[in-house]
This record gives sequence, C-alpha cells and structure tokens, in this order.
Amino acid sequence: MSALTAFAAVPDLLAVTPGTELGHSSWRVVEQPRVDTFADATDDHQWIHVDRARAADGPYGTTIAHGMLTLSLVPTMIGEVATVPSATFGLNYGFDKVRFTAPVPTGSRVRAAVSVVAADPVPGGAKVTFRAVVELEGSDRPACVADMIIIWME
Repeated sequence: MSALTAFAAVPDLLAVTPGTELGHSSWRVVEQPRVDTFADATDDHQWIHVDRARAADGPYGTTIAHGMLTLSLVPTMIGEVATVPSATFGLNYGFDKVRFTAPVPTGSRVRAAVSVVAADPVPGGAKVTFRAVVELEGSDRPACVADMIIIWME
C-alpha cells in the first residue's frame, strides 16, 4: 500500500491542485465468496457472476465480479489513500462518470490509483471529487474509472 495522504484540516483539501495524484490503495483479491455475498445482497444472481460451471464455458472462462461490486470497493480504496483526521465526518455525496471498462474475473486482484479532480468550499467544509482508476492486475485496461464526491465537514 502507498503512504496515506493525511490532510491536517479540511481547508487543506482546497489547496490541492486538480490532477494531483495521491497514490494507490492496497491490492485486494475479488474472490467468489465475496461475489456470491454481493449477489445475495443485491438479488443479482446472473450466471456470469455465480454459476461457476456455466461461466467456465462463457466468454471469460470463469465468473466475474458485478460492476457494482467493483464500484462499491472504491470508497474504501480512497479511504486507504486520503484522509482528514480532524474532519467531523466525510459524507458520500455520490459518483460521477462511472465506467466499467474491463471485467474482473473472480480471483483477480484490484487496487485504485487515486487523484483529486476538484475541491470546492461548501459551508463548514469542502466538497472533493476524487478519481479512482481501479486497476486490474495484469491488465492494460482498468476495471473501472469513477469520480467519487466526498463532502468533508469540520
């Protein structure tokens, strides 16, 4: 895992130049039990995700993670790279420009390269857009690219 970027205070986020790369999260393996649990939680049991036998004969030779499962890992991966310990809280404001650009075969490792897209003041805090490029180990294409907006409050 890369070094954590800890901002001393919420206003420090506003000084970050858009495009600044903050680092990478740790690698994590996307294993079949996680995919199965996600399928149960979301009622999405499409065969490409949960039927190992059928998926073995499918286009990827194995099951693949749900795109939304990959996206759901982004907040934690960003949190491994950037934090504001003095903030009262960080609020997930949403995502922009989400793209799923490559499948994540089960058993694969993913991590996020995190950068700052924008930082704007809001009453009592800062609204920061982070870009997470979810890298898929061994692939030239990322699995997902998403801009996540977090509001950090003092």
